[in-house]
Amino acid sequence: MDAAEWDARYVQSELVWGAPPNTTVVEFVHGLDRRIPRIPGPDGMVPEFPRALDLASGEGRNALWLATHGWQVHAVDFSQVGIDKGRTVATRLTRSIRERITWQCADLTEPGVDIGGPYELVLMVFLHLPAGQRREMVRRAAQLLTPGGMLLVLGHDSANPERGYGGPQDPEILFTPDDVIADLGEDSGLQIDTAQQVLRPTEAGEAIDALVVATKPVG
Repeated sequence: MDAAEWDARYVQSELVWGAPPNTTVVEFVHGLDRRIPRIPGPDGMVPEFPRALDLASGEGRNALWLATHGWQVHAVDFSQVGIDKGRTVATRLTRSIRERITWQCADLTEPGVDIGGPYELVLMVFLHLPAGQRREMVRRAAQLLTPGGMLLVLGHDSANPERGYGGPQDPEILFTPDDVIADLGEDSGLQIDTAQQVLRPTEAGEAIDALVVATKPVG
């Protein structure tokens, strides 16, 4: 689906994915803000809050959760409607939390898109791209991490069309945990902490997701 199709989908209902964050994101990220080391940014200053990049942020459910749990968040999506809905939900939060989120409408596959950095956390959640573009995005995300930073990649597993429920059916944009590990390559410098399938309950059945969590060693 392109940006126009996602705009059309997001405009049809209040929140397509609901307000709560993804449960797998919460499981692996909760409390990380208190444990992760923070290093100076490009301005030479140590940030007040750890920095997170939410790639393909959609309507902002994960970005909003991060901001309320001690993160400075950069949320990027190619749907302007999704970005606008995230901003609207953020107006219900306190000013101090709203100011922790930067919203950016951009197509991440376009060359030269500036998404900032560095980050203590990068989320790549349900960002489905053809294999070549996915590999470039995963490797770029890894390069944006600070020492001690975490990369979390989560999406519909290649087994989902046959054995799971919902999600895209195009095998060209689905992936397995092993695919993501191969995308990172041995020279990424990241340590693979978790690589597994995750069963995600839905109203109509269990979906099968692919999860990889990797960290950049300190020192």
